[in-house]
Amino acid sequence: MSDRYLSSAEIRNRFLAHFEGRGHTVVPSASLLLDDPNLLFVNAGMVPFKPYFLGQETPPYRRATSVQKCVRTLDIEEVGKTTRHGTFFQMNGNFSFGDYFKEGAIQYAWELITGDQASGGLGFEPDKIWVTVLPEDDEARQLWKQVAGLPDERIQPRGLKDNYWNMGVPGPGGPCSEIYIDRGPEYGPDGGPDADEDRFLEIWNLVFMQEELSAVRAKDDFDIAGPLPSKNIDTGMGLERVAYLLQGKQNLYEIDSVFPVIEKAMELSGKKYGATGSDAHLDDVRFRVVADHVRSSLMLIGDGVTPGNEGRGYVLRRLLRRAVRNMRLLGYQDPALPELLPISRDKMGESYPELVSGWDRIAQVAYAEEEAFRKTLQAGTQIFDLAAGEVKQSGATTISGDKAFALHDTYGFPIDLTLEMASEAGLTVDEPGFRELMSEQRARAKADAKAKKGHHADTGVYRDILDANGPTEWLAYETLETESRPLALLREGAPVRALGTGEVGELVLDRTPFYAESGGQVADAGVIEFAGGKVEVLDVQRPVRGLVVHQVRVVDGELPADARELHAQVDPQWRTGARQAHSGTHIIHAALREVLGPTALQSGSYNRPGYLRLDFGWLSALSPEQVHEIEQVANNALRADLPVGWQYMTLGEARDWGALALFGETYDDQKVRVVEIGGPWSRELCGGTHVDHSSQVGTIVVTGEASVGSGNRRIEALTGIEGFSYLARERDVVGQLSTLLKTQPDDIVGRVGDLVDRLKQTEKEIEKIRLQQLLAGGAALAEGATDVNGVRLVAQRLDGAGGGDVRTLATDVRARLGGDTPAAVVLIGAADGKAAVVAALNDAAQARGLAAGDLVRAAVPFLDGKGGGKADLAQGGGTDVSRIDEALAAVTAAVASA
Repeated sequence: MSDRYLSSAEIRNRFLAHFEGRGHTVVPSASLLLDDPNLLFVNAGMVPFKPYFLGQETPPYRRATSVQKCVRTLDIEEVGKTTRHGTFFQMNGNFSFGDYFKEGAIQYAWELITGDQASGGLGFEPDKIWVTVLPEDDEARQLWKQVAGLPDERIQPRGLKDNYWNMGVPGPGGPCSEIYIDRGPEYGPDGGPDADEDRFLEIWNLVFMQEELSAVRAKDDFDIAGPLPSKNIDTGMGLERVAYLLQGKQNLYEIDSVFPVIEKAMELSGKKYGATGSDAHLDDVRFRVVADHVRSSLMLIGDGVTPGNEGRGYVLRRLLRRAVRNMRLLGYQDPALPELLPISRDKMGESYPELVSGWDRIAQVAYAEEEAFRKTLQAGTQIFDLAAGEVKQSGATTISGDKAFALHDTYGFPIDLTLEMASEAGLTVDEPGFRELMSEQRARAKADAKAKKGHHADTGVYRDILDANGPTEWLAYETLETESRPLALLREGAPVRALGTGEVGELVLDRTPFYAESGGQVADAGVIEFAGGKVEVLDVQRPVRGLVVHQVRVVDGELPADARELHAQVDPQWRTGARQAHSGTHIIHAALREVLGPTALQSGSYNRPGYLRLDFGWLSALSPEQVHEIEQVANNALRADLPVGWQYMTLGEARDWGALALFGETYDDQKVRVVEIGGPWSRELCGGTHVDHSSQVGTIVVTGEASVGSGNRRIEALTGIEGFSYLARERDVVGQLSTLLKTQPDDIVGRVGDLVDRLKQTEKEIEKIRLQQLLAGGAALAEGATDVNGVRLVAQRLDGAGGGDVRTLATDVRARLGGDTPAAVVLIGAADGKAAVVAALNDAAQARGLAAGDLVRAAVPFLDGKGGGKADLAQGGGTDVSRIDEALAAVTAAVASA
């Protein structure tokens, strides 16, 4: 089919080089974690360009090309069962924003896929290529004939479901043309994509965005408002699909960047991929799951995801645990990820070098999750055994769907393991019931996603302001005040002529000194004065790139939309505090990495004047000594008066310079701002405001360190005057304690420790006395035993006694009654509105056929509770203390009838 084998990395490079040579800007892959409320992960190559297609932002280039990392999670259960479903994949794309259209897209695609490999093409044979077009798209049909020379029979018309693209919400849409490769008769019948999509494999989709959709009800049911002002091109070529065609493989699991993991899994398990036999197909599925999930997990952790119980973290946890579980099913019981993950790193690192540089952190996260899962399997097995025992005890043979679902959802216990263990125990599982609960869970998730979908902010009014006036002259780095003029005055998204006293609206200025919220730093506070009045600035945002919008409240006068002159003034104290906090955040981050090592990377931050918090990836709580050392390193940096500076460079230059970029953030590849403190000690991509020297932060006081989810910790700290105020309050507390304890400040800890020890000793003595008093009553209870059917029975109510006391007393009374004569003790305590029942029997009573568990079960129905236990000792509880006497009577009746 092609001249020679091409590696995945080479296919990627050829694609980018092809389009770069045709005037396209090469855009690096965005993170898998774009800040988009509609998406868990980036799932298509065009996602990073959505703001341009939606008209929310002006694209910085007319042509672009990228190879975008993508993850799709809807088909995780199908991975490995088919040759098409993969979780992580790479989408090659080329994009035009009002530049070339159908002819250019078709020409560029044809040149690449049929171009000679020696000249940088992919080398597909032209007579193996088929395309599909929308039946009404005569233009595309004619272009395929003119540009590529395709005959009519290899240009198939297909309907809206296949050949029309939209985002599922109002916005741009248009017909598309898909490119297929004929793999040959051994893969299916002839007749093009309409006949068989296994033989005719789609590799590329060219989308011609030319229409504005006003409503979208389904993929093939929508309303067209009219043509787009400018036509765009969005294409997507599946890199993995192209790779397995050019490498002569059968599916994406066998290509060069995936199959080495399967090879290692074969070596570890002793089983063979592609073998024959009764279990061969199942084993092949397991090998594929392992290969896909190991690679997908590597890429997700590389982009900052850590395992958790919801959202992105839950997806990663599922992938890692399914990989480990499938290795166990293949017969490999030892830790698998340390053997497999480095194989995937070596292959994917050819295209994504950050996987190699960030390997220590990636490995730490993945290996810790496998260890946790191995413990989960152990605990889950115990829970399963308990559930299986209850089923057998009841005489049933089926584990209920809700039990299986609880094992899966609460404990992370895979359903296939539940099925396997149930079979070994001679039981079945209500799998339909389990699947129904899983479907309900998915339906809730989909409903939630659908509720969020389409909630793109209506940025049309801001877009119009930007188009009419150009970008805001943003002077937050240069000054705290400007003379400005209003460009627009809005209330609830609509233009107004004026805002009266007390009213809240949005004000757009031609120039502003106010910092707009971004990068974890809150917006500036301040005022804007006009002739006859003043407004308070409540918030500052950038709804579209280049435009700064101030939310304001009129505090005096009436603000007209056509005011001639405005004076914008940032509160200088607010800005000083914000600068201190933001620089303090960078310093804490650098201190973290110095104390804990380079794997302690920031995953989020928030700072306002005087306060900062920083989230970072770490798997365990920090010790008090580590927190103290971080604080000390940070304050040493303040004392050193390190210079703080910033400069602009390309993203590539910044990375080469060692600057840190945050996970999930997007950056302009043409120009980024790098802030450094003390030279290489702290270099980060950042657009915030900062001090000029580290000493200007004043002080950094760490006030807390805690978990904010699995694998994530948070440090909180105060800076500047707020930090000093906190220390002053601490000093006052120490002074008050010194006075109360009549000791010096340095001796407070010792004095308090002595008091605590004395208190604990006193509590022990009180408890000892109380227990003695309790047991003293045991003799009286034993003496009051009555003969019931030849059994010495003590059945007594104990007001004010809890479960522990009741159990202690019951066993004491049983001992007092001796072992020669059958004896039974049933005590029911009542405390805090709850009942606690304990039954204790001696050996002679058990020989008579009595059982403590039966006596408890006789009592608890009256207490609105439950309980049980062994023949000699059992206990239970309930919430109805009003019927204790009836419960005791039922116990007496049970003994009498034995």
